[in-house]
Amino acid sequence: MDQPARGPAFWWATFFGSGLFPRAPGTVGTVASMVLWAPVVLNDLPWWARLLLVGVVFVTGTWAADRAAVLLGKDDPKEVVIDEVAGQGVALLFAPALPWTLVVGFVLFRIFDIAKPWPVSWADRKVHGGLGIMLDDILAGGYALLIMTLLLRYGGHLSLEVTAPWLFR
Repeated sequence: MDQPARGPAFWWATFFGSGLFPRAPGTVGTVASMVLWAPVVLNDLPWWARLLLVGVVFVTGTWAADRAAVLLGKDDPKEVVIDEVAGQGVALLFAPALPWTLVVGFVLFRIFDIAKPWPVSWADRKVHGGLGIMLDDILAGGYALLIMTLLLRYGGHLSLEVTAPWLFR
């Protein structure tokens, strides 16, 4: 692959090259996504602004992932990690502005992204192109979001009313 072919779509799909890491590029891409998501969470952006940002990453990521897949000649290239960026954003949609929620969201997202419970596994196998690359990670992020919300809601002193009162406004 020659350098001129590595345009903006390639660099966005690989999240500025983090997907080019030779070992565990999905995990590296998810860690790199914290450059985006940590300030969003720690500055307590409202859930609707987070959702809007996830939507922008999803739409632009779908386009970029499709272009990168064609460029790399693979259906779901391991180098493409913009899907991890979007999925991590979903996992952190309702996370309160506390550093530990970034860690919990990261761990939960990676668990569901790797384990691929249904319908994540279905989307991974049946949906192709840029949408297919992105969709399974969005669904994995949804599972992580659900578990994180349940942990916050029913985790005793870590309830949502205490750590994320904005959710009840």
